Amino acid sequence: MIKEYIKNNQERMLEELFSLIRIPSVSAQPEKHSQDMMRCAERWKELLLLAGVDKAEVMQTKGNPVVYGEKIIDPNAKTVLVYGHYDVMPAEPFELWKSEPFEPEIRDGHLWARGADDDKGQSFIQAKAFEYIVKHDLLKHNVKFILEGEEEIGSPSLGAFCTENKELLKSDIILVSDTSMLAADLPSLTTGLRGLAYWQIEVTGPNHDLHSGHFGGAVANPINVLCKMIADCTNEDGKVMFPGFYDDVEEVPEEERKMVAEIPFNEAAYKQSLDVEELFGEKGYNTIERNGFRPCFDVCGIWGGYQGEGSKTVIPSKAFAKLSCRLVPHQDHEKIGQLVVDYFNKVAPKTVKINIQSLHGGQGYVCPIDLPAYKAAERGFEKVFGKRPLAVRRGGSIPIIAAFEKILGVKTILMGFGLESNAIHSPNENMPVDLIWKGIESVVNFHLEYDKI
Repeated sequence: MIKEYIKNNQERMLEELFSLIRIPSVSAQPEKHSQDMMRCAERWKELLLLAGVDKAEVMQTKGNPVVYGEKIIDPNAKTVLVYGHYDVMPAEPFELWKSEPFEPEIRDGHLWARGADDDKGQSFIQAKAFEYIVKHDLLKHNVKFILEGEEEIGSPSLGAFCTENKELLKSDIILVSDTSMLAADLPSLTTGLRGLAYWQIEVTGPNHDLHSGHFGGAVANPINVLCKMIADCTNEDGKVMFPGFYDDVEEVPEEERKMVAEIPFNEAAYKQSLDVEELFGEKGYNTIERNGFRPCFDVCGIWGGYQGEGSKTVIPSKAFAKLSCRLVPHQDHEKIGQLVVDYFNKVAPKTVKINIQSLHGGQGYVCPIDLPAYKAAERGFEKVFGKRPLAVRRGGSIPIIAAFEKILGVKTILMGFGLESNAIHSPNENMPVDLIWKGIESVVNFHLEYDKI
């Protein structure tokens, strides 16, 4: 029945999705697109009303507006809160696109456009699944929608909005389509996201740049000192050496590690794609485990001294670096942030002065795979793809997901339908059209299964 509904409404659905994509709602460029953000929010309001919500409104925040919609079947019934975002990444460089980024095009079975996947296409999947169950009188629980316009710039206004509207957003589970599957024929549910802590460190030696011949060997070089301190942050086994860093790291349940072992991974092809001879990471874990559920330390940028053409024999006055840690669930980014600041202040030699600042961070997130709503999502995937989706913890971060849990006290199911090949954030972003239809089917089945809990 759902397949027939999709077949009979394909053209209309695609045109509705196109109407969203054609609006260049680029949150990172407010000077160019502030009016587009409002236009896109208003268009989402119209589409939610068409899909069957009882009410929808565009609500102001300190930044871009939030679109809220709801259909309340029974105040005492369970409630699913669907989250998505309508802002997109900048499309530059335009010359690398094979078609216009904000003029959607169907080509080779894919929808090509900025936002085709992230996140207009995936949010649209949620709206059309909702439309189907409403029109066929299948909805037995309440559904709320919240669509924000700042996810691509870190959701700076959404936390305060959630705090101010806790009662409005009250729900039993949050459902999000903003992640990816392992492959088009290998469904997966994202069960974990890593958190992030980020710093900038400044190391100062002499009060001005010095001649390296006159002062070399007599005065500490800030770049040398910085490199030594950074090198000591990890050991030869890839372990992070900050005292207390691993105190809150959870061990992943054995059932999840067994699922990880089922994930197809071609190490040779992986190395070839990166043009590296060997991989490196924490000893005792494979590549997928290291990336998904172990923390790590990285230098994201380092500079100082002479950068121009040719040579300049100088001992620089200052050296700088940008440092980050990807964190796992239960590692608090504020605690780690202070722990690292304290560490560098302690180990810095008296030959230099340091100034280290925490720039930003976010919490990790984990969804238990025995959660009833997770099981409903599993069955939703399985009915459409013919196989149980694997549980996968991802190396990236979506800080607002952890914020939802902290502010609203609700777990999130990450039921995404993207693919790595969809080129989100890059030129030629795309989405296989058949995955849009399969996504709608899967979410419909989630709602039906959720009612059985």
